[in-house]
Amino acid sequence: MPIEYLPLVFFIIALFYSSVGFGGGSSYLAILSLFIGSFYEIRTTALVLNLFVVSIGTFVFVKNKVFNLKLFWPFLVSSIPLSYLGAQLKLSQSTFFLILGGSLILSGAFMILRYVQAHLISREFQLSKKLALGGGIGLLAGVSGIGGGIFLSPVLNLLNWSNPRTVASLASVFILVNSLAGLAGLAVADTLEVDLSLLWKLVIAVLIGGGIGSYLSNKKFNLRFIGGLTAILVIYVGIRLVLLHGFGIKI
Repeated sequence: MPIEYLPLVFFIIALFYSSVGFGGGSSYLAILSLFIGSFYEIRTTALVLNLFVVSIGTFVFVKNKVFNLKLFWPFLVSSIPLSYLGAQLKLSQSTFFLILGGSLILSGAFMILRYVQAHLISREFQLSKKLALGGGIGLLAGVSGIGGGIFLSPVLNLLNWSNPRTVASLASVFILVNSLAGLAGLAVADTLEVDLSLLWKLVIAVLIGGGIGSYLSNKKFNLRFIGGLTAILVIYVGIRLVLLHGFGIKI
């Protein structure tokens, strides 16, 4: 695929991911790895794009009064420092993509399990559980180079923490703060790299796609259908990364 098609591809990714509260960083990483040689530039670009996509989603969730800081703050305060520290770890490119690929396969499987459940019953978590989940996923987000919402959201949905729209709003804010923490970690570790000539085109694409997806997520739209498609995409990307970087098989 010619690199000129990247903005269109990223528009589609942002549209699908933002509709369920994600930034799309996992797929950005996978696709950018086909075109960019610098491993650190790939991570930096994906995190910046995450910021633009979820900023729109966060604004829409706040405007529609879905965002609830009283429910969300424990997940956020424990994740930010660990995401910052995780981003400073220097892994080999193959190790990084194997960790990311395996995590995505599990996340996609959790998403599918959640969406096929017949009854969606919400329940509250204790403070310690929120802190543990936020911190653990924040660390994984920092190491993997994505915002972490794609890990947090399936787990919360599977554990019946709240309704899907509330979870999506938390995932959006979670990605926002942890992408910022991840970029700060990369900067401190002196691994922050970006190609502005490519970045601005991709930013425009994800802003448009993210805006449309965020609008759909707050309307009476079939989020189960979108969530199912997103889960399939997540699993495909994960399998592709594991096969490519673990066994040298391209699909």
